[in-house]
Amino acid sequence: AGTVPRRRPPRSDMGRGLTLFLLPLVLLAGPAQAEGGTAAAVVAEEVKIEVLHLPEVCSPKSKKGDLLNAHYDGFLAGDGSKFYCSRTQNEGHPKWFVLGVGQVIKGLDIAMMNMCPGEKRKVIIPPSLAYGQQGYAQGKIPPNATLIFEIELYAVNKGPRSVEAFNQIDKDSDKKLSELEISQYLKEEFARDGKKRHPSVHDEILADIFKKNDHDGDGFISAKEYNVYQHDEL
Repeated sequence: AGTVPRRRPPRSDMGRGLTLFLLPLVLLAGPAQAEGGTAAAVVAEEVKIEVLHLPEVCSPKSKKGDLLNAHYDGFLAGDGSKFYCSRTQNEGHPKWFVLGVGQVIKGLDIAMMNMCPGEKRKVIIPPSLAYGQQGYAQGKIPPNATLIFEIELYAVNKGPRSVEAFNQIDKDSDKKLSELEISQYLKEEFARDGKKRHPSVHDEILADIFKKNDHDGDGFISAKEYNVYQHDEL
């Protein structure tokens, strides 16, 4: 509860509490949306973007699949009331999310493309790219509401479905992830995390990853099953 703009991808309870380092595997369970192509370009025109601050050094610019860290406040355009403030959630820590995969509303996915660390934007998002005719009662967003967000972006990192993330796990470079490779990766990240966990957690997460991602049941997770984005090349 609390994070109004987010749409959390499917994930098992056992994955909660894992550190950011485990995102390349934990987020495998959240299927990415299809590439928008021409349609995405059309709807992008419906999001109004005002750049409030642009740093002198603007690199790297955000793209689909990147892991972003940002603060954002949400307002109803109708009466200007604030319905969300990330600074009052999660002890005030900025939010981490993967851009372009539906972890936030479509309008934010569009509004935060080609944004650089340190940049601030004010964006206006129409209902069709927010909560539509249904609204979002829990977040006090009425039906057909136009939303305004003030966004401050802190970091742009390679996302969990990048080629770099895939290759980091693929130790033998055979373009597929074996149970042994993912098991070793989990062990390394648990060690880096330093938190105490019951030994069964490792096996449960490993089984869950393959259950959700080994679609052809061959015992490996291919680049296609891993869902490396089209702008990357293996």
